[in-house]
Amino acid sequence: MMRFLSLLVLLLLLQSSVFGQTKLDKTLKKWNTESVPYIQPENLTDTRSFTILDTRKKEEYEVSHLKDALWVGDKAFDPNKVLEEIPDKAAPIVVYCSIGVRSEDIGEKLLALGYTNVQNLYGGIFQWKNNDRAVYNAKNQPTDSVHAFSKHWGRLLSKGVKVY
Repeated sequence: MMRFLSLLVLLLLLQSSVFGQTKLDKTLKKWNTESVPYIQPENLTDTRSFTILDTRKKEEYEVSHLKDALWVGDKAFDPNKVLEEIPDKAAPIVVYCSIGVRSEDIGEKLLALGYTNVQNLYGGIFQWKNNDRAVYNAKNQPTDSVHAFSKHWGRLLSKGVKVY
């Protein structure tokens, strides 16, 4: 009986972790076309090797962002500012947002501008934080807070303190 209960608990734990990933996978498949190749959070080990662009609203960026990320926004995106900041169109660039939808849109714009090495962070800052990776506030200090965008999208953020 004890062995059965242990097996049942293990199966439930495995199901919940797989379910959480499946929900993110399904969401990204629904909203993205994969026109910008993904980079998995675990493959972004040295962020200094990339220019990291945050494509969320300014207030989301100020709650938390990836280390050294430049804010470019989504609706506020200014191609001229990016061209000025990143003159080398072969420079490795990673774009991200909450889960990777808005960042795909900005990634497409970067590709249209002639940038050739653009990748979209799979699962965005939510998956980054869910993987226990560090995020930083407006004062560039580590924080557990993550802007969850909305209660609906916030369900995909399982770690950290949700800010709305």
